[in-house]
Amino acid sequence: MLSRLGALLQEAVGAREPSIDLLEAFVEHWKGITNYYIESTDENTPAKKTDIPWRLKQMLDILVYEEKQQAAAGEAGPCLEYLLQHKILETLCTLGKAEYPPGMRQQVLQFFSKVLAQVQHPLLHYLSVHRPVQKLLRLGGTVPGSLTEKEEVQFTTVLCSKIQQDPALLTYILEGKKTVGRKEASREATALPREAAGVKDKEQPHSKAPDRGAWGARAWSTQLPAETKETDGRTGESNLITSLIGLCKSKKGRVALKAQENLLLLVSVASQAAATYLVQSSPCCPAIVEHLCQLYQSLPSFLDPADIAALEGISWRLPSAPSDEASFPGKETLAAFLGWFDYCDHLITEAHTVVSDALAKSVAEKLFVETLQPQLLHVSEQSVLTSTALLTAMLRQLRSPALLREAVAFLLGTDQQPAAPEDSPHTLGGHLVRHCDHLSDEISIATLRLFEELLQKPHEQIIHGLILCHLEGRPYVARGSPEPESYEDTLDLEEDPYFTDGFLDSGFQPSTKPPPAPVTNPDGKTAVTEIVNSFLCLVPEEAKTSAFLEETGYDTYVHDAYGLFQECSSRVAPWGWPPAPTPLDPHEPERPFFEGHFLRMLFDRMSRILEQPYSLNLQVTSVLSRLALFPHPLIHEYLLDPYINLAPGCRSLFSVLVRVIGDLMQRIQRVPQFPGKLLLVRRQLMGQVPGEQLDHQTLLQGVVVLEEFCKELAAIAFVKFPPHGPHLRLSEPPEGHV
Repeated sequence: MLSRLGALLQEAVGAREPSIDLLEAFVEHWKGITNYYIESTDENTPAKKTDIPWRLKQMLDILVYEEKQQAAAGEAGPCLEYLLQHKILETLCTLGKAEYPPGMRQQVLQFFSKVLAQVQHPLLHYLSVHRPVQKLLRLGGTVPGSLTEKEEVQFTTVLCSKIQQDPALLTYILEGKKTVGRKEASREATALPREAAGVKDKEQPHSKAPDRGAWGARAWSTQLPAETKETDGRTGESNLITSLIGLCKSKKGRVALKAQENLLLLVSVASQAAATYLVQSSPCCPAIVEHLCQLYQSLPSFLDPADIAALEGISWRLPSAPSDEASFPGKETLAAFLGWFDYCDHLITEAHTVVSDALAKSVAEKLFVETLQPQLLHVSEQSVLTSTALLTAMLRQLRSPALLREAVAFLLGTDQQPAAPEDSPHTLGGHLVRHCDHLSDEISIATLRLFEELLQKPHEQIIHGLILCHLEGRPYVARGSPEPESYEDTLDLEEDPYFTDGFLDSGFQPSTKPPPAPVTNPDGKTAVTEIVNSFLCLVPEEAKTSAFLEETGYDTYVHDAYGLFQECSSRVAPWGWPPAPTPLDPHEPERPFFEGHFLRMLFDRMSRILEQPYSLNLQVTSVLSRLALFPHPLIHEYLLDPYINLAPGCRSLFSVLVRVIGDLMQRIQRVPQFPGKLLLVRRQLMGQVPGEQLDHQTLLQGVVVLEEFCKELAAIAFVKFPPHGPHLRLSEPPEGHV
């Protein structure tokens, strides 16, 4: 096309210079466009049915061909100089704003995009280019649902690509009007020669006073103002950032996705200066987070936490909810919010560090602190329930380290010191721990789910603030006491009020005789087989039902625990945890031990497992299992070793379970036909028989959960410290019983 155009031009003008011919042709096409506005009287003919698109195409072809013919690379040819000198782009921007003829804005956007993309000469540094670019961006950003969205997003794609190649262009495109006005004169004086070669002022088509009636006078009078004229006093108004944000809200999926990709390209600029400018001198972070908060505020207040938890697989690339999932009121709104939150998380991951940190802090301040926290601490149970479930869903999607750091600081604070039993909550996390023991079982379950999700995040301060800061120094271990000679000595059954002589004579005994003494490895740790058997034998035979259903369940727990433990070990590997606890100094005096508000809440909940609803028990044991999986020696010792000598007044997970078993063995004496009813409840829970209300149903369901939880703890202990070597050398999931 270009070679054919050049040949035709040379043939038409004979021996004259090709550059002059090109310039005359270029000017002639521009005159043809401006003459349309002078001569045409039909205001209803669409622009695409006039010769304007064809003339703009010819002007583009001439510019591209001229550039290829330039002997010296980097120099502007006469046609390009004419375009810049006579502010053709500014005039086109004015015509696009007027939308005359109808569809003119679309033609102008296409021309701008193609000129910036196809002309290799740097253009955006020139005032007569970046000023109309800014104004054209403002036109698009002010029309939501515009008919030119496709052209607008193509235009922003070219601009973001140019900025990616040369980050210094960012300031030219984003700066406000006042900045432009101050810098215009100096830039224009050095950018180009005052006149294009061979073209006189009288050749400027727009220098004629148009005579087209009311519209013509109005259109031409709104041409771009003189260099010193200011339309208003604002700086940094609608620009590339706000235009992209507006396009991200488009109902057209492809337009929104492309706009999001463009914004992602923009925030990932490699230049430190450009990233700093984005943060300090542009509406980038506030605009992104403002849209996030608007989407959150638009969520209905009646969302069911179960629906929120079930809505998975939402991605910013596919923000709509999967069609195969059950519909519920507010589903699309929730999917839109989670999709944009996922996009913010992705932006923070991919952006320059300066932008990433600023955006993460903005999300934490505006969404977490100002919007979410008041709802989490509200007196309305519905508000607490919904906001807790939404925060859990956000944590589930959160991947970026910077935003995770802000979320952890929001929930747990930054000063993580061991708490005292009488301390009142001084962080949001402290209040949420109290919510885990709320009068409302729904709030307790939702908050426990939140903590379970939090424990799966790769941030060391989570497990440290909740658990480890209280276990450091091993104050739960008795100082200077001799090693127990038998399993019974460890449990102190004779001193436990639940294990009275009359009770032990009642006929209910542990399922197997306790081993005479714990076997220890050369390193002094209790052998894993002893730990596993301690948990497996904890529930008496009268309270076990899984064997009657031809399923032991232990093999499945071992397989599942292996996978979860490997995942957890990989996540915490960079934290450099020690392989074994620090040996105790026998001369060190004992100090008071408090397990922390989080473990105290879990132990208190566990001690009431026979009185709590089935779903709540499942969530409590799920959180404790997550904790037990952490490969830290103090966690393993405190939660999974039944043989530690506890300091006076201390309790461990095993000691809590022992007391629950004692309580159970007293209660089941008062339940007639206990084994049969227990088996029926298990069948109901497995869906094998229709559910029907039974006496003592809560107790019976609690017993089923207790049996399964003990098997799960045994499996976790087995995979953490297998009999044949350290857990890190475990090559495949073990099978069979211990």
